[in-house]
Amino acid sequence: MSTKVNRRQKIRYRIRKKISGTTSVPRLSVFRSNSDIYVQLIDDTNGTTLASASSRDKDIQAQKGTKSEKSKLVGAALATKATALGLTTCVFDRSGYLYHGRIKAVADGAREGGLQF
Repeated sequence: MSTKVNRRQKIRYRIRKKISGTTSVPRLSVFRSNSDIYVQLIDDTNGTTLASASSRDKDIQAQKGTKSEKSKLVGAALATKATALGLTTCVFDRSGYLYHGRIKAVADGAREGGLQF
């Protein structure tokens, strides 16, 4: 029996075999729940999170708009945190989600904020 969650998990493992983040080029990991979206810049060599942002942050939660619009703000917020750390490039990890909708909005927001991937 292959549920939606199991299917995503298999895709996620397949993606993670190919990509990993380093200190200079971290992995931008995305988690999407029904109501919110969370992103992290992860250094897989040390197993640490360098920066994170989510739609539950006070400044983003106060904004009006659709979930996709908020996702774009989350991407931009993470990009500003990354540039403050001196990071310009990263590897995008969509975590088994389709590159569409809120996931694409995060990527677009991060690109507009100055991250390259």
